[in-house]
Amino acid sequence: MEKLIEPTTRGDPQSPLRWTCKSVRRLAAELTREGHRTSHRMVAALLQQLGYSLQANRKTIEGTRHPDRNAQFAHINARVRAYLRQGEPAISVDTKKKELVGNFKNAGREWRPRGQPRPVQVHDFVQPELGRAIPYGVYDLGANTGWVSVGIDHDTAAFAVASIRRWWQAMGRRAYPHARRLLITADAGGSNGARVRLWKVELQKLADHLRRPISVCHFPPGTSKWNKIEHRLFSFISQNWRGQPLISHAVIVNLIAATTTPTGLRVRARLDRTRYPSGLTVSRDALDAVRLRPDSFHGDWNYTILPTLSAKR
Repeated sequence: MEKLIEPTTRGDPQSPLRWTCKSVRRLAAELTREGHRTSHRMVAALLQQLGYSLQANRKTIEGTRHPDRNAQFAHINARVRAYLRQGEPAISVDTKKKELVGNFKNAGREWRPRGQPRPVQVHDFVQPELGRAIPYGVYDLGANTGWVSVGIDHDTAAFAVASIRRWWQAMGRRAYPHARRLLITADAGGSNGARVRLWKVELQKLADHLRRPISVCHFPPGTSKWNKIEHRLFSFISQNWRGQPLISHAVIVNLIAATTTPTGLRVRARLDRTRYPSGLTVSRDALDAVRLRPDSFHGDWNYTILPTLSAKR
């Protein structure tokens, strides 16, 4: 039986159960074909005696570890501390998981009368008239506040920067009336990725609009779970709407905006109906026009975009 369970280490790599679900009934059927008298109940009992149990996959393998990963963490931490100490805004940004809009099952449970679960759709298929919701978040590391733009189109760099602009207009400029600069911490990939040309071109427009330099620090590849927005904002949003079908964009916006924590987290949210076409090509000339100043340490991950001279006047 152990040869059937672990064919690559104990038996034939070409075992018929190598690429199938190894249920106790399948194991019993295979053992019977090999001449053993058994049943699925006996197989289950034997598996327990051998120390086996039903287990799901566990995410523990992070992939290739960059040699400068810890140094980049220290660099980001030092930059954030310096900004906060000087009263300058430092934010963490990212896109939360896209959500289907409609009367679909949502993970988690809520209190309801006994025996009366909320009925939802059996199949999770996109409803064209509702589509998906794309929450892009901005978490203020100093003020413990969050902003979420709920998009309806594509998760592009233009959408990401537009969300940061909306955060500044709705919350940032009031919280930091004397700000001279802005620090953004972001993942290395996605719409705000370190190699995304449109991200830098759109940040140039934002720097010109704010008339302030914008510094960016990217987390090393494969380390997005260390981004503060994940466990200081997104995790609480997921807790707040657990078990609640996200039946409309309005419901999603209201559930996000109602998210609070005992430590004082406040969140604002707004629906963004703007269309953001995907697949836009940014020319080399457009990228060269960005006033980008790379840092001395890992300039590909850490850089500052300066406002153009005309914007500073």
